[in-house]
Amino acid sequence: MNHKHRAILHALFAHPLSSNIDPKMVKATLEELGAEITHGGHGHLLVTLVGVTHGFHDSHHALPKDEVVALRKFLTEAGIDPERDYPL
Repeated sequence: MNHKHRAILHALFAHPLSSNIDPKMVKATLEELGAEITHGGHGHLLVTLVGVTHGFHDSHHALPKDEVVALRKFLTEAGIDPERDYPL
């Protein structure tokens, strides 16, 4: 995992919540973690990582805070801990 992917992963778990995260970089980071991303209909993405699946909106602008919270929860359920697994 390169530095940019690590930075995005840490930004998703940062406190306070960041609302300036590029969705394209989030997709690239999820793919780097091994996630399978498929396009559902009507602007939705289905992301599967380690058997955990969640649907997200396919945003073209900065992620809204509720999506950041949902991504954080999804990654936690998939067993991803950026501090433990991917330190900066």
